[in-house]
Amino acid sequence: MRILAQLLELWKQLGINQKISLVLATLVVVAAMAGMLVWSSRPDMQLLYGRLDPKDAGDIVAALDAQGIPYQLTGGGTTIHVPREQVYKVRMDLASRGMPSGGSVGFEIFDRGNFGISDFVQRTNYLRAIQGELGRTISQLDGVRAARVMVVMPENRLLVTDAGRRSTASVLVDTGGNRLATEAVNSIRSLVANAVEGLKIDDVVVVDNRGNVLSEELRSDSPAAGLTAGQIRARKGLEDYFGRKVESMLSSVLGPGNAVVRVSVDVDTTASTVVEERYDPESQVLRSSTVTEDSNVSSETRDTRVVGATANTPTAQGTAPGAEGAGAGPTTSSQQKRTSKTEAYEIARSTINTVKNPGEIRRISAAVFVAMRATGSGDARQTQPRTADEMENLRRMVVTALGVPASGAQPADQAVTIQEVDFAPDPFADQTVEMAKDAKMRNWFDIGRNALAIVVAIGALLYFVRLLKNSKAEAISLEVYNPAGAGAGPRKIDLEGGSVTPELLNELIKQKPDNVGITLKQWMSAEQK
Repeated sequence: MRILAQLLELWKQLGINQKISLVLATLVVVAAMAGMLVWSSRPDMQLLYGRLDPKDAGDIVAALDAQGIPYQLTGGGTTIHVPREQVYKVRMDLASRGMPSGGSVGFEIFDRGNFGISDFVQRTNYLRAIQGELGRTISQLDGVRAARVMVVMPENRLLVTDAGRRSTASVLVDTGGNRLATEAVNSIRSLVANAVEGLKIDDVVVVDNRGNVLSEELRSDSPAAGLTAGQIRARKGLEDYFGRKVESMLSSVLGPGNAVVRVSVDVDTTASTVVEERYDPESQVLRSSTVTEDSNVSSETRDTRVVGATANTPTAQGTAPGAEGAGAGPTTSSQQKRTSKTEAYEIARSTINTVKNPGEIRRISAAVFVAMRATGSGDARQTQPRTADEMENLRRMVVTALGVPASGAQPADQAVTIQEVDFAPDPFADQTVEMAKDAKMRNWFDIGRNALAIVVAIGALLYFVRLLKNSKAEAISLEVYNPAGAGAGPRKIDLEGGSVTPELLNELIKQKPDNVGITLKQWMSAEQK
């Protein structure tokens, strides 16, 4: 109680400015301590899952409520935050329960054993798993908030087959109202086509949530004006390449915005294969030589003696064969020799197989507009045309940059046309200058505003310090309790009245030393004045 009494006496001794300053300082300190206490008592929330499907978000929230884990929902209920120290534990716990599932069923459908199911159900589950996994994968791409994949695969039949039936797929992507890049659409088509057996990339259709068919321009089998989409893209790419090439060169010479170039490229889109065989009769090569030799030698000799009945039988001439004077039988001898030679010659033959791929540039032409020389600006602007030699030099530069032949079936004079005209003034040039000035003024205004805030803060601080220095304590009357036995109640002591005795002063110093110090200081100041 004595401490409270002393504090109350100290409060009474302060001036009005000191009391206000002390109250404000106390309120600031209390507010700061309360804010720190509230901030430190709040759990540090960290992202658990983001961009969730509504079904997954509902399942996760139900699981967190069942476990009594605090959470915060942001992003329209698609983002969940939990305390930092429980993030990884909660993720592992939810993963063991198969959450989040990505809004679709994936290959986890086969984690549970299903005995006795039919082949049709098994095939349907496999198709659902592929669709779910593809949808989850596509949702990971930048610019895709959610995706759903529908795959149609022809039924396998043992006896009846339809060669015209093929697998197809449709992909619905939620882009949040933004336009998906062509490269991203092509990557989605490639991803789905390579994940499904027998699916071609042109049989994958990509549609956004606004109903736009994003893959129509990427199909290579959709003819448009006699050309496929792939051929049109290739031709457009070549024209843009040559146009930028020439326009950047002229912009460096004539200045930015002083040249407009449009290039037309005629591309051969036919593909052919030519097989050619050539024979050279003048060039003969001995391929084989065969030599055959036949030799036949025969000799026959008969015995001249005749025995038996034949010897007694007369011949037509009346002479017996074995009679005297008939002579011996003839002896035959033959000898034959034959030699043959066969030579085979091969005529030189060459086979040329020529494969012609589409994409050959058959003709290239360009139309170039260059601006006249201009001097001055505004109403004082004047133009001056270039000479014929200067225009010819510019045309030659364009011809050389494009690689157009200077002679032959396509003369360079007809392939490149260059013309000098007076370009219309840019209607946004003045607005651009004004916008630059406004931006500069806004920049200076922001700098001045920040500087003024700093100056005002410093001035307020200095004024407050000066106010504290100039504040004076109010005059405090000195009161002292009478010593014991001297009567009850306090007694005022007037320093100016001269009624101060050493005894009373000692008693006053014992009871209220702070008041004595302040009063003596005021008394000494008054005496000096």
